Amino acid sequence: MAATVTDYCTKHSNAISPNMQEVWDWTCASFDDADKMSSPLQGATMKFLAEWQQPKRILEIGCFTGFSAMAWYESTVSTQAEIITMELDPNMIAASRRTFDKYQLNDRVTLMEGPAQESIDTLTGEFDIVFVDANKEGYEGYVKQILEKKLLAPRGFIMCDNVFARGMTISTEANPELPAKVRPYWIENGKALRRFNTFCKNDPRIDSILLPLYDGVTLIKWKRSMAAQNGIKGGTNGLEKVSD
Repeated sequence: MAATVTDYCTKHSNAISPNMQEVWDWTCASFDDADKMSSPLQGATMKFLAEWQQPKRILEIGCFTGFSAMAWYESTVSTQAEIITMELDPNMIAASRRTFDKYQLNDRVTLMEGPAQESIDTLTGEFDIVFVDANKEGYEGYVKQILEKKLLAPRGFIMCDNVFARGMTISTEANPELPAKVRPYWIENGKALRRFNTFCKNDPRIDSILLPLYDGVTLIKWKRSMAAQNGIKGGTNGLEKVSD
């Protein structure tokens, strides 16, 4: 049923670009774990959100083959957003660079190689969109790091993917069709993501909502009280810095 619903929604939503479809098809044909990549419907969703948000800077933790980075790139032509994406796996770094080179994305996309925690530590400024789709045991640490460094813009949001861990976050019995060879991997991810979900619910600095979309998506933003503490006041067209 889920596949049928996804297919129906995909057919009745904005289509992804031919370039994005090429990257998606190439990834599926080239990598056994291509199911870690966002779906075409999710790519369309990301483009929709970015076009609405009109971001000037986007941070992506976990690049895979560059499909999601391309979604951010294509949807921010009007703002010419800077896109910083991070990847640790050498194979995925090579695949991402192939995508960025082939489709000429390097003018606005920067790929940072190595552990995400170390890369995040070097960043300054604010990001309007942060997309987290990397090693699941790292989610809580990455989000905490972003909040503590105040890398999230006052009206920005963090989008965390795969928080259901193929259902294993909810229950190890939730997905009987999950292949045995990957079940232990996703069970461990589920344990980490249960801790992450508890953190998101209880951290006093943020509002979060966990949506039953795709493999589970969490959206996070600053609480208004935190924006005020950071010297921000509400304006009709956004947030403005409070003068000293």
